[in-house]
Amino acid sequence: FCKKRVTEYMNALIFGANGQDGFYLSELLTQQGISVIGISKNGNFLKTDITSYEEVSALVKQHQPSYIFHLAANSTTRHDAMFENHATISTGALNILEAVKNYSMATKVFISGSGLQFVNNNQAIKETDVFEARDPYSVSRIQSVYAARYFRRLGLKVYVGYFFIFYSPRRTERHMAKKIAEAAKRIANGSEEKLEIGDSSVIKEWTYAGDVVKGIWTLVQQDIVFEANIGSGKGYSIEDYINVCFSLIHKNWQEHVILKNDFTPEYKQLVSDSSLLFSLGWKPEVSFEQLTEMMIKS
Repeated sequence: FCKKRVTEYMNALIFGANGQDGFYLSELLTQQGISVIGISKNGNFLKTDITSYEEVSALVKQHQPSYIFHLAANSTTRHDAMFENHATISTGALNILEAVKNYSMATKVFISGSGLQFVNNNQAIKETDVFEARDPYSVSRIQSVYAARYFRRLGLKVYVGYFFIFYSPRRTERHMAKKIAEAAKRIANGSEEKLEIGDSSVIKEWTYAGDVVKGIWTLVQQDIVFEANIGSGKGYSIEDYINVCFSLIHKNWQEHVILKNDFTPEYKQLVSDSSLLFSLGWKPEVSFEQLTEMMIKS
């Protein structure tokens, strides 16, 4: 990760600034001396509609940004979110790229991808692996990657970072790690609740969001690699995480957790091979244990 501070004036648009990755990216860019314009439909941000080409192009034309980061998405694979994700992820990517082509060719564009859009054979996934349209979310992600590749042919510098599982205390309880950590804290304070969990043997990454945005920054600082996984490459089971959470509150997790035997997970393992980004000088700094402690003590 390059820690050199930017000295010339630079600015960045962040679509999806209200999410955890938008929050940490805004902090990082500000530390680098970059002026950040956050865009989100929620929170105290600019309310530009990413699904509207007219609004996006007006914003790009006005600011001529050094960077644009497309992080906006409803991170769910549910079918009922299909049209929302298509509009935000796919159409949003096309709007940004076309606006940059027409009004700001020097802008570097980052588009977020997902480990979920690849064929998953329970092996470490590489960014060169085959795509699989396994759900509406994956369909939208795949389309945005092909859009990035097309506009790259037209001369734009478009980067794709494939995210795997990453967390921070800023996650909501709709996400597994936050749900478990918050339940553990309530139990530590005397709650007699039982935490229901599906298949606790599922293995995934638990990368810290603050490290992931450093990976984004590393990627857009060079012009050789344009698509890369951004993940720790280290897998831990949900049970591993539960065990560490409850050890931090000095409780036996088996007395407080109910495992649902009828639950079928989407995958048994979701772990990246991030060696390509590692070769550019980035590696996560926060360990699994440190992240877990952060989630419990936040």
